[in-house]
Amino acid sequence: MIFTFFNESWIAGIFARYFLLKEGSDIKDLQINQEIREREVRLIDADGEQLGVVPLRKALDIAAERKLDLVNVAPNAKPPVCKILDYGKYKYETIKKEKEARKNQKTITVKEVRMTPNIDTHDLNTKVRRATEFLKNGDKVKVSVRFRGRELGHTDLGKDVLDSFSELVGNEAIIEKKPLMEGRSMVMFLAPNPNKEEDNA
Repeated sequence: MIFTFFNESWIAGIFARYFLLKEGSDIKDLQINQEIREREVRLIDADGEQLGVVPLRKALDIAAERKLDLVNVAPNAKPPVCKILDYGKYKYETIKKEKEARKNQKTITVKEVRMTPNIDTHDLNTKVRRATEFLKNGDKVKVSVRFRGRELGHTDLGKDVLDSFSELVGNEAIIEKKPLMEGRSMVMFLAPNPNKEEDNA
């Protein structure tokens, strides 16, 4: 019998919030139904039609008649803007869209491959295979050649190693930053080739 004190729409909104909080949504909660405390609001119906400025009680009655919720979509406006809609459905669809957006987002990381200026062919090919795997996963690759002692007087050897490296990687990558000295290392940055699929077509 306790439910007779509340309209069905308000109860639905409470249940919607409970389940949405369990989902861990970070969507900012909006005031709905009896949570709205303003004396009057600018009302928009479910079809987007402006119904003008009306007393809050009337707006709540209209929403209840349509078995929908009154949602304060612009609380900082004067008067605040409230829209009549299905709050549970609105929040569900919003969370669904956010999940899809996050699913389609790929975090790009930078992997590093380190070499020496006198690296042999076998080790070079091994490093190239590893870098190729990183690139295929959508990651960028920092390729560095570390110089020790007298090797700093022959940085041209490091440049040759990096040039050979980029040639072996082939069309899997584009050179994002050409070889440059950073301290005791010569560094080159590779990024996945966005046109690779077109090249293979």
